[in-house]
Amino acid sequence: MANISIEKTQEQARALLDSRIESVTNLVRARQRVADLKTQLAEAEKEDKRAYIRATKDGWSPDELKKLGLESSAATRRRSAARKHANQDTAIPPTEVPKTSEG
Repeated sequence: MANISIEKTQEQARALLDSRIESVTNLVRARQRVADLKTQLAEAEKEDKRAYIRATKDGWSPDELKKLGLESSAATRRRSAARKHANQDTAIPPTEVPKTSEG
């Protein structure tokens, strides 16, 4: 039987664990970045809504703002949701798997 070094084996095991820890650390960083960006997006959307309301209170009509390319973000979201829904309706349904008589 070959001579096995406990220290060398532990070193190799630590190296394997370190690479696994690094990959999960990178995953946590990526997830945190996504969470941070979602929070920033939510804050930016609130600010956008307040600014749109302020513009309408200052005398700009929704039609005028739309002509300037500044349509209400709520209207834009509704259209996006409608398009997404329409795309789902035209999507090819998954093939059904026949049920077996077992069971």
